[in-house]
Amino acid sequence: MSVKRSFVSAKRFLWQRLLLSLIGIIVNVTLAVSMNKLELHLFMDTVGTIAISAIGGLFPGILTAVVTNSICALFNVNYIYYGFMNAIVAILTAWYVRKYGFKKLWKVFIFILTLAVFSGSLSTWINWALLNGMQSARNSDVTNLIASSTGMTLFWAYFFYNILLNIFDKGVAVFIAWLLMVTVPQKVLIELEQGSWKQRPLDREEIDELNEWGKDLRHTMRLRTTLILIVTSVLLVIVTGWSGIRLYFSKVKESKTVDALNSVKLIAQTVDPEEIKDIVNNGRSSVYYDENKQILQKITNSYTSVEHMYMVDFDERQGRIIYDISSVEEPPREKKTILVYDELITPSLNRLFAGEIISPVEHGNINDWVRSVFYPLKDEEGKCLCYVIADVSVTYVADYMYDFGIRSILILLGFFILVLANNMWYTNILMVFPIRSMAKAVDDFSSLGYGQEQLDKNVKNIRALDIATEDEVEKLYKSICTMTLNLSEQMRDLRRLSEVTAKMQDGLIITMADMVERRDSDTGEHIQKTALYVKIIVEGLRKKGYYAGKINDKFISDVVRSAPLHDIGKINIPDGILNKPGKLTPEEFEIMKTHSTAGKKIMEDAISTVEGENYLKEARNMAAYHHERWDGKGYPEGLHGEVIPLSARIMAVADVFDALTSPRIYKPAFPLDKALSIITEEAGHQFDPKCVEVFLEALPEVKVILKKYNNM
Repeated sequence: MSVKRSFVSAKRFLWQRLLLSLIGIIVNVTLAVSMNKLELHLFMDTVGTIAISAIGGLFPGILTAVVTNSICALFNVNYIYYGFMNAIVAILTAWYVRKYGFKKLWKVFIFILTLAVFSGSLSTWINWALLNGMQSARNSDVTNLIASSTGMTLFWAYFFYNILLNIFDKGVAVFIAWLLMVTVPQKVLIELEQGSWKQRPLDREEIDELNEWGKDLRHTMRLRTTLILIVTSVLLVIVTGWSGIRLYFSKVKESKTVDALNSVKLIAQTVDPEEIKDIVNNGRSSVYYDENKQILQKITNSYTSVEHMYMVDFDERQGRIIYDISSVEEPPREKKTILVYDELITPSLNRLFAGEIISPVEHGNINDWVRSVFYPLKDEEGKCLCYVIADVSVTYVADYMYDFGIRSILILLGFFILVLANNMWYTNILMVFPIRSMAKAVDDFSSLGYGQEQLDKNVKNIRALDIATEDEVEKLYKSICTMTLNLSEQMRDLRRLSEVTAKMQDGLIITMADMVERRDSDTGEHIQKTALYVKIIVEGLRKKGYYAGKINDKFISDVVRSAPLHDIGKINIPDGILNKPGKLTPEEFEIMKTHSTAGKKIMEDAISTVEGENYLKEARNMAAYHHERWDGKGYPEGLHGEVIPLSARIMAVADVFDALTSPRIYKPAFPLDKALSIITEEAGHQFDPKCVEVFLEALPEVKVILKKYNNM
């Protein structure tokens, strides 16, 4: 059910985002075209971008920006270079609105100024570096006025003028966005913000909690996917750009080589071999020299790709230049007449001497690459008179590569930001937030305890995530929901079984204690009262923070449950001593004192028989040491202070107080005030002072017990 609901919501949200972007694009393009037609120096191509970013979020804003500039490039190609800049404007707007809103006017002004400085700076650089901005600045009356009145250079005047234009431009856009924010119903804004979620939408506080929970992660999915996308995109741009440059370089070389070859062929077909033979033999003194030079110059000038044209006579030692013709006017220079053979031409010398056509020879580097095309000029008998050589070059390739690279980066950067934002958005809603939410919920499930109430709460929290990504993440989520629900129910069943077992054990304890008590004719309901006093004391200690390292829920439960067994050792005491109406003799008292060691032995035997019943350990401590004294004068071992187990110190106070306030065959019950006085006096002597303190502070509860059992 939740999957279908979320899927329908996601589809509706996608169409809402596309519709918002379309509206923003139409607004941007319309205003940009209008400003261009009116020949105003305003841009107004970010009004829709800022508005859509404010109400629709990051991705619709970036989409609006990039598509706007792509469309505007149809009537002004320079717009394509500003797509990335407007995409960053969308990012800044979405961030600002989510963080601050448009509530404080001074912050809005700072935001407008920030956008203006950012946009003005980048647009100035792009114009100046790539788009003949210097000429635009010279033709601008405002820029010249600023420069002349302030003494600024033309560049800084142009920069300042762009900042002023952008302040007005971005101010109008932000004002329109503010109007939309205050007029669009809040319900619609919330739906636009939350519609993309593939789970229960998280508020800012919950997102911060997830980020805080995952701050110790060395590598996050968001970071990994972003890095993968960035590296892949950069590599793609580098490979594509380099391939484009290489392809361009190759095409230019081939094209110029064809021109060179055509030019040397034309010369070979045009000149008279006999005249050339005379020129080879006589040089400049030949009557044909100037006439043929003019012919060569005309042919060279007709091929714009050819930079130099030579006629060279090759022999075994060197090459002799007959003609050296340049296609452009050169400053006066000393003309070379001799060519020294180098490693580039040496491998082809034999073929040159034979008058054969050789492959073009390349030399230079990427900044000044030159290719020389050789063509033999032969007489009617087929003898090679000389070679016509044409040089073609691709100069300033490095400058071209720089310009091409910058333009490519500017064009691709906007689309890259769009793809990156879309990838991060999808990564967040489909993987990062759902998986982090599940991981944190499972972590809470295991770390916040296994109390049934907490388990049920954790199960509810996990199911409330409502993850519906329609992929493996959703399947994992459903498995976790099933697992946690089953675990909670199993724990509930175990607790029920444990409670039944505990009740049965408590019943056995009470039965055993009652069997002992019934042998003692004057200790009526002693085990019930002492257990209640023990509970009062131990809870009072925890409330005041005493013995915090020892007292917890389990300790309290163990002590209260074990309290009835503190006199279990009396089962070994003869009836004559146990129920003697008068004072015991020293010998009889020594026998009576053995009930503590007997109780310890009974409990240790029980512990060895019933493994894992840790509460019996406190029963052993209470049975063995509840007659020990704080000052070390008790029995059976003469322990003192905190060496005496805490449960036994608690029982000592409860046991003596009940003995004082209850009638015995050898004495009447003491009045409450007298009993409390004795307990108070023995604090620090017989009893742990802290146990006495909390017992006396709980006097109202003590009186309730006395009234119930002793009618006091």
